[in-house]
Amino acid sequence: MAKTIFITGASRGFGKIWAEAFLKRGDKVAATARNTDTLKDLTRQYGNSILPIQLDVTNREACFSAVQKAKEYFGQIDVVINNAGYGLIGAIEEATEQEVRDQIEANVFGLLWVTQAALPVMRAQGNGHIIQLSSALGVATLPVLGIYNASKWAVEGLSETLATEVKAFGINVTIVEPNGFSTDWGGSSAVHTKALKEYDEVKADFQAGITEDSFGKPEATAEAVLKLVDSPHPPLRLFLGKVAFPWVKQVYAERLATWEEWEEVSAKAHG
Repeated sequence: MAKTIFITGASRGFGKIWAEAFLKRGDKVAATARNTDTLKDLTRQYGNSILPIQLDVTNREACFSAVQKAKEYFGQIDVVINNAGYGLIGAIEEATEQEVRDQIEANVFGLLWVTQAALPVMRAQGNGHIIQLSSALGVATLPVLGIYNASKWAVEGLSETLATEVKAFGINVTIVEPNGFSTDWGGSSAVHTKALKEYDEVKADFQAGITEDSFGKPEATAEAVLKLVDSPHPPLRLFLGKVAFPWVKQVYAERLATWEEWEEVSAKAHG
């Protein structure tokens, strides 16, 4: 049965790949982008099955208007994919106040506004699926991406809580956690801080750890996302790529070992 998908950040990368995958199999898609000209090729090919919507997700009122527009056009919204966002690359000390605020506005508040706008629609329907694009960096971190990491950790906490609040309404929540992929995420889509030479060594070490095998092929994610959307019992979290899960598994093993080492101290602190 065809579904109606509302997806943000559909101009390129994951957003456009997934929007096209949905359209190709017969779903209907409300696709948002800051510049809807980037969606003209899909509009030409899929006609009324796609509704391009100009949207800056940091504008809360615009998010509510966009969701309502999609609801009125298609009659329902089965799935919301909060994909819009970008990366701020640089050491934490290097980030300016405005760079930090802009990162949180886009990656956290933008996702929150769209989620809040979609919930009344899904509650009225008695069903829905909200998919939040986080990152493997939302559960484990890398240097030189501290503010981005923080934004994704916020997405994780918000979305895990949301899942417990809306389950009784028939609404599922999934947090998608990709490892690195060969999208434009680190290119023109990214913002780079003004470098401090004191962090040159940290950055060099970070770059040295990156190999060709670190990045997956974005197009390969479409099948996983289609399966996720079709699942009657979707998981709370889904990793994308072959790097993320083994890495996070190792990180958590190290965390558990440390927590166990300090367990007695922790217990005594209870009083």
